[in-house]
Order: sequence, then C-alpha cells, then structure tokens
Amino acid sequence: MNDTIAAISTALGVGAISIIRVSGKEAISIVNQLFKGKDLTKVNSHTIHYGHIINQEEIIDEVLVSVMKAPKTFTCEDVVEINCHGGITTTHKILELLLRNGARLAEPGEFTKRAFLNGRIDLVKAESVMDLINVKSEAARKLAIQGLEGHVSKIIRDLRQKLLEIIASIEVNIDYPEYEDIEVMTNEKLLPKIKDVKQDLKHIIDESESGQIIKEGIKTIIVGRPNVGKSSLLNRLINENKAIVTEIEGTTRDTVEGTLMLDGIQLQIIDTAGIRETDNLVEKIGVDKSIQLMDEADLVLVVLNNNEELTSNDWEILDKTKDKTTIIVINKNDLPSKIDRTLLKDYPIVEISVTEDQGIDQLKNKIKEMFNLSKINQKDYNYLSNVRQISLAKNADKVLNEVIDGINQKMPIDMVEIDLKNAWEILGEIIGETYTDELLDQLFSQFCLGK
Repeated sequence: MNDTIAAISTALGVGAISIIRVSGKEAISIVNQLFKGKDLTKVNSHTIHYGHIINQEEIIDEVLVSVMKAPKTFTCEDVVEINCHGGITTTHKILELLLRNGARLAEPGEFTKRAFLNGRIDLVKAESVMDLINVKSEAARKLAIQGLEGHVSKIIRDLRQKLLEIIASIEVNIDYPEYEDIEVMTNEKLLPKIKDVKQDLKHIIDESESGQIIKEGIKTIIVGRPNVGKSSLLNRLINENKAIVTEIEGTTRDTVEGTLMLDGIQLQIIDTAGIRETDNLVEKIGVDKSIQLMDEADLVLVVLNNNEELTSNDWEILDKTKDKTTIIVINKNDLPSKIDRTLLKDYPIVEISVTEDQGIDQLKNKIKEMFNLSKINQKDYNYLSNVRQISLAKNADKVLNEVIDGINQKMPIDMVEIDLKNAWEILGEIIGETYTDELLDQLFSQFCLGK
C-alpha cells in the first residue's frame, strides 16, 4: 500500500484512446518525470493537461494527463491517468517507462482493492464495480448500479444496527444489573426483536435469488435422444443457424451454445450430444458431457419426438432430470402422435414443430412463467448479487434460527448474546466490515488488471 502502482485500464488492441492509470504517493512525481508540458507537481487537483510523454528527448506520444489528488479519488491516493493514442505498442511503451521510473505493475483489481482498504468503498460496492464491467443485460446493469450506489450495503448495515442494539441491551443487563432505570432484558422480550431481524434477512435472501437470475442468467440445457430436433430448436430459439442439423444420428458430438434474451434476462442455451448407448469413443465423450451439464443446469429442456413412442433412453433422461427444473418439449407435432401424454402428467409440456415454426413463442412464455421473469423486472434491484453474499446471508439466517431455538429452550441470555454477535459478524463479512486477507486476494484477483 505504500508503493505506487500502474496499469493499463482500457482493453488492449487498436483504438482511438488508451488510458494508463497510476495510483500512490509518488504517482504525480513519477508521471511528471516523463511529461513535457506543465509541471504536474504544481497543478490543481482534478485538472487535465495537454503535453507529451517523452523518453529523454524522444517524444513517445501526444497525451492528455488527468491529475487527481488524495483523498478525493477512487483509491483515496494521488491518481494520474494518461490518455494516449490507442494501440498496443504505444500504450505498452508508456507503461514500461512508468515502471522503469518507480511504479510497480498493479495486480488484478488492485486499484479497487486500495479503494476498499482506504475506506472509499465496501465489499458490496467493490463487487458491483466488476459486475458493472461484465453486465450482459439491462437488468444486470441496474442490479450492479444499486450495489455501486450503496443501497444494498445500507440494507445490511441496517440489519447489523438492529442486532447491535439488541446486543447492547443484553450487555447493559449483564454488566449493570444494579441499575433500576434500565429495561430488564429477558428471553421473552428478546424473541420478537430477533424474529423481526430474521424476517427482514429472510426477505433479502428470497429476493436475492432473483438477483442471481438477473446477474448470471438462466443456464439452459437442451437434451434428448439423437435426431429429436435439439439442434433445430437451438437454432430457432436464437434465430441463428449455429448448430449443424442433419438426419445422421450423432451429428452433435460436442456442446453448441447460444444466448436468448427474455424480458431482459439472458438464457445461456446449450445444445448437447444426443444421449444414447454408443461404442463410438468421441460420441460417448459427448454423451457423458451432456449428462454432466444436466447437473449444472438451471433449466433442462427435454426434447421428445412426437412421432415415436417413448423409449428406455427417454425415460433414463427424464429420470436424470427429476430434481431439476424441467420442461418437456414435444417436437414434430405436425406428424401423427405416438406419445401417451398421460405418462408425462407430472411435467410441464410444450408442443412444437421446429420445421413448421410452431410453439416457439409458447415455449418462451412457459420459461417466463416458471422463472417469474415478468415479476422480477417489476421489482426493485436491492439484491445481494453473488454466491458469496447470499451464502453469508444464509449463514447468518441459520445462526438466528439457532438463537430462536435456544431462547425457546431457555438458553442463558449471555449465550444468546454470543450467537447474536456471531450473526452480526457474518453480516459484516458481506460488506467487508470483517474480512480475511485470503478473501480479499481471492475476490480482487478476479478483476481486470487496470481496475
């Protein structure tokens, strides 16, 4: 934290502009050694200056340099951003000169990590920065902005404050039992207050399941026997001839992927190899991969051939999806039916004909209905947005359950306080009030280099 870091903040490649960011105590003086123009050590904060980056007497590039002095910067340190002409060679040359003159190459996410460690942002905001960079839908953008603006952090802080007030009441009773003007805090008085916090926390967790869908999308797997129309269905859903379609069984031997937007939510659709017994090694690898992907999917579309009776392979596939969110897609409904629908009464069914372009809209509507997509987009976006945050919230909820059970079993009030402090600290991990170095290293390593 005492050294000065530098990195390229824009994507590498040919473009109009590249930005190299420098942060630390020596940021201004290091850049000033390379800058031919105004003396950057004497300029006002948050100003932009025209000049050239030079190497001794050689002009490297014509640039605009932004100078921002601590503490009113992203990292709360002195920050300089060099706007140079885009291009790999020029950008790398300027970065090389910065490193040669005293800066250190930043680690992935180190600028944001410094912003967190210096109190500029909390962990929820830090993760929202990366979410905003990687968003793939308008809904995901709104979710990231809510985190970045601090609305989600406020919800967690409010819950922690409620717990803190309960803990403080208990401690007053334990430490100062002789005071007659304080409320005697009994388990019976604690219970409704703790239940109130738990109810608020449970609401956040339930709503955050929607947040996961908004951010990550719905991983959708198309499975079925060979030649039932899986690849044709993928092509029709994404309006692109991405998967090869033939009448030859086993044409699809590896996964083919595409995306579809439904009510602002992204479906990541994966067409898989037809599932059947085979002696072909390559096809068998594809079949095994199809089965593995079924376990990872949020939604499984099982495609059946309307013109054929259900086979043992069909039933094996259905058996593997019994614990998954599944839609039966009966394809080729323009042909005579040989499927007994009563055998499939436990599944939602959509009938389509890919060749006749029938039923595709009905399938999309069924997906919207099953995942409540229309209601998700009508809600606010104050959600916990990733697995880490949701997992911690669930851990805190579990501890509060144990507290309530303990109170019902007449647990001593000082033991109740210990569990409440545990829940308070777990919630603190969400926003980074409590953290480990290992957590920070793992979290910020996922960021891009210049962020």
